Amino acid sequence: MLNTWLKKYPNKICMQRLAGSFTGRIARTTGLATYASTTMPRPEITIQGAPDFTDTMHYRSPSRLGGETRRLIPRVLNQYITAIFCFAIFFGASASHAEQVVVYSARIEQLIKPMFDAFTKDTGINVKFVTDKEGPLLARLKAEGKNTPADMLITSDAGNLWEAAQEGLLRPVESKMLQENVPAYLHDPRNQWFGLSVRARTIIYNTQKVKPSDLSTYEALAEPQWKGRLCLRTSKKVYNQSLVAMMIAEHGAVRTEEIIKGWVANLAIDPLSDETKAMEFVAAGRCDVTIANSYYYGRLMQKNPALPLAIFWPNQEGSGVHVNISGAGITKYAHNVPAATRLLEFLSSEKAQNLFADVNMEYPVNPRVKPDPTVAAWGTFKQNTINVTTAGELQAEAVKLMDRAGYR
Repeated sequence: MLNTWLKKYPNKICMQRLAGSFTGRIARTTGLATYASTTMPRPEITIQGAPDFTDTMHYRSPSRLGGETRRLIPRVLNQYITAIFCFAIFFGASASHAEQVVVYSARIEQLIKPMFDAFTKDTGINVKFVTDKEGPLLARLKAEGKNTPADMLITSDAGNLWEAAQEGLLRPVESKMLQENVPAYLHDPRNQWFGLSVRARTIIYNTQKVKPSDLSTYEALAEPQWKGRLCLRTSKKVYNQSLVAMMIAEHGAVRTEEIIKGWVANLAIDPLSDETKAMEFVAAGRCDVTIANSYYYGRLMQKNPALPLAIFWPNQEGSGVHVNISGAGITKYAHNVPAATRLLEFLSSEKAQNLFADVNMEYPVNPRVKPDPTVAAWGTFKQNTINVTTAGELQAEAVKLMDRAGYR
């Protein structure tokens, strides 16, 4: 009975000191237990639902033991041991009460913390997170193995999530909520990871030099009319690797290599290190068009709305705009799978998806959530619904193809 009660009230029983001279009194008081200490301040604590105890024990110096007190020594030792176990239960219970999920995130703090704070507010579950680049995080998960503290991995691009799953770093998640909130083409067919936001890879053009009617598809940028007018980010970045992987899935390797060779032939300058720089070159007239993720365009235009740039949605009469995701999966050796599952479900919910839309200028993965008004102003578009897993499955082939085509 005592053990059951101790587990039920672990933070209330452990109020007696274990060292020094003290008197503990446990008395029957109409179903209440009352504690008082003589060597500490004397607040009395009453606990509803306490068991019946009628024992009174006195602990004194051995030189002052009398006959009656001597007979109480076994009882004293028993109570002393009980108190020690009580402290162990107390500290164990305190740790368990502070439930938490540990997240490794390749997304920066400002893009994820608002969602984590909202989750903690709703559930009481704390979220601790580490941020780093995708490569180091995956390497860390591999090195830590069963000893990893991470319950969840968040990263950008389906190719990175596919790699994590292939390396055995993630586990399947069975969740009706996730299936309802995340369209099938935006999550792993084996349910090891799920998209949380959508990034559209689109065409950005100089409004002073290009008319919308001049544009049509990604593939058309390989045509001679664009010679010396195209800027591109380097092929070493995963976003371009994923785009080419999806093109291989759609057109086959031979046709895709022809397209990439056409892009290379039309370059105005060597490939650039980032997309913001490519768009700035377009705005400055160094080139006329580029391919970029839509949120990069949004962030640049927020800083300088006077730039002569506009967004164009390609392939609308065909397969649709290439989309990719940021997403998450629960790690294979997660310590708190139930709480991590709750967090993943929350991140796909309408509440969290609205936060995603507000802070990162990406598109919600949940079809019931509208994009941020700034993003919505760019217009609606048809998405390519080839499963984004393809970006990972064909990534290695895409890298080799771009190398053969001279795309650096």
